[in-house]
Amino acid sequence: MTQVQIEMPDSDRELFVRQARREGMTLSAWLHAAGRARLETQQRARPFASAEDAMAFFRACDDLDGPEMEPDWSEHLRIINASRANNVAGK
Repeated sequence: MTQVQIEMPDSDRELFVRQARREGMTLSAWLHAAGRARLETQQRARPFASAEDAMAFFRACDDLDGPEMEPDWSEHLRIINASRANNVAGK
């Protein structure tokens, strides 16, 4: 296994160590897990390589649970404006 030495502010190290301990991990294991999580996120966020990739994505979205049709935008707008008029959002 390779060892890596990194520089970071002492304040970050203290925060990272505390969080790692909360999660029952060493700092090394926690940083490793954080790096892997970031890689997974970046790999999922890649752009579509082709039109077929985009269509596959939209087919997968269609298979997800949700309303059969999007609600009417004018109805959304009416509710938003009524909320603003009654100051509901500010409560």
